[in-house]
Amino acid sequence: MNDAPAPDEQPDLDLEIDLLLEAIYRKYSYDFRRHARASIRRRVLAALASFHVDRVSLLQDRILRDAESFTALLRQLTVPVSDLFRDPSYFRALAQHVLPMLGTYASLKVWIAGCSTGEEVYSLAILLDEAGLLDRTLLYATDINPESLRAAEAGVYALERVPGFTRNYQQAGGQRSLADYYTAAYGGIALQRRLRARVTFSDHCLATDQVFAEVHLVSCRNVLIYFDRELQDRALGLFRDSLVPRGFLGLGSRETLRVSRHADAFEEVSREERIYRRVA
Repeated sequence: MNDAPAPDEQPDLDLEIDLLLEAIYRKYSYDFRRHARASIRRRVLAALASFHVDRVSLLQDRILRDAESFTALLRQLTVPVSDLFRDPSYFRALAQHVLPMLGTYASLKVWIAGCSTGEEVYSLAILLDEAGLLDRTLLYATDINPESLRAAEAGVYALERVPGFTRNYQQAGGQRSLADYYTAAYGGIALQRRLRARVTFSDHCLATDQVFAEVHLVSCRNVLIYFDRELQDRALGLFRDSLVPRGFLGLGSRETLRVSRHADAFEEVSREERIYRRVA
């Protein structure tokens, strides 16, 4: 009979997690040290089960010795959860409050931070297309997970997801048939090349990297909830510095600027949908 304590009951668990995150940063330059502890703890415990080890120190030893094991762990630490037009009311609010103002610019740049596997990227591309703005827009899609970025750039999604995509698109106020934007391919659907052609996919870490472009809209949804307060403020500072005067910022439904030290740099556009505008 095994009397060893369960991993989540081990007295040094939090210390071992700290050491694991420090090792990841030093070895691979991915910084999870200021991610929300409850979320990281939950994901590390899940990783112990999938790696069939009962201590974080053993997991650390494996990922330091084997890059493929780290790739597998990175996949678990950055679980992608997304849909085309996820939270349709957010996209309706963008169409109502943001796109008319963006239409006054001769050219546009949009940054989707934490783009995961690309669903939000293509949702925004379709939204911009239906507003007649896509051809003068460059979208920057960034994430820290290279596997997610590769999936996003491919723009291929499972066929069984299409009914949910379609419902979201319709609820978001889509003007056409969603089928106009994809073709059957690889046993699923592939988003149109003309949508993908407007997107630049790139690795970017909100914990360590700097501003890389001046943009008119930043959309970063359901990412900040995984950060601690200090890292949230760092990310929001990057967004502020990236935005043109009077540029727009969209956050997730459980995220807010109210407690950030950057709150005074923004004004609310849609409180319910967490859309803000940088103060000139």
